[in-house]
Amino acid sequence: MKSAPFIWHRPESLAQAVELLSTLDNARIIAGGQTLMPMLAMRYAYMDHLIDVNAIPGLDRITLEGDEVCIGALVRQRDIEQSPLILQHAPLMVEAYQLVGHIQTRNRGTFVGSVCNFDPASEQPALAAIFNATIIAVGPRGERRVPFDEFAVGFMTTSIEPDEMVTQIRLRIWTEPHGYAFEEFARRHGDFAIVGAAVMVSVDANRSIRRAEAVLCGMGGQPHRLDLAGMLEGRQPDADLARLAASRAGEIDAISDTSASAAYRKRLACTVTERALGRAFSRAFNAN
Repeated sequence: MKSAPFIWHRPESLAQAVELLSTLDNARIIAGGQTLMPMLAMRYAYMDHLIDVNAIPGLDRITLEGDEVCIGALVRQRDIEQSPLILQHAPLMVEAYQLVGHIQTRNRGTFVGSVCNFDPASEQPALAAIFNATIIAVGPRGERRVPFDEFAVGFMTTSIEPDEMVTQIRLRIWTEPHGYAFEEFARRHGDFAIVGAAVMVSVDANRSIRRAEAVLCGMGGQPHRLDLAGMLEGRQPDADLARLAASRAGEIDAISDTSASAAYRKRLACTVTERALGRAFSRAFNAN
């Protein structure tokens, strides 16, 4: 199939892009287009105006500002995967991106676009969640900083207004040495995950867990944060503790769809979370 007709715009500044968004009816931003273009071709999405932001300077940078890694709207997924700065400060992202699509799609797709698309099976909103991201949106009323918990509304729905453009996402990194892991189950490599688990863990000098975070994707309309702090903090990490903590994933109210039943998702969630915790525990020991 081919997309319905639309008018293509290519602004050369952020101000021009915001003006187009705020004055044109039924307009959408395109950066990488690895999700939007297939949706247009299959007529799952319709718009009258497509605003291509690839000519806007300054949006293709990865920078470190204090304890935040800032990823611009035009930063390609492959750039994140290969970034020395990301590897040093957020290695979980590098591991996760090896599971995202294929090199061909990662060469073009963007982190910001994927988070804004907010597909519940995507690894990238889960990464934004575990790093307690702040989304920077610019519109006719100026700049707005949106914490991830306020950004996430529901299935493929965010709090970004139709006349706003997300210019960057800021990830709050863990400054202490830590272990990490991203595990998922998909039908084929590169497919969206049926269930995925992102985990980060740090230990103290006594090798007791100081801090632990876990976020699941694929379970419902948005990433699900597991509350493991009370169970894990202060305890010695081992395989039994990983199994016990992972059992919490089976308590999530999962969805059923054509890919998997809710019961199957719950079992997968326990399995991938246990594997992720086990690898994160091991890496946390080696990081200290």
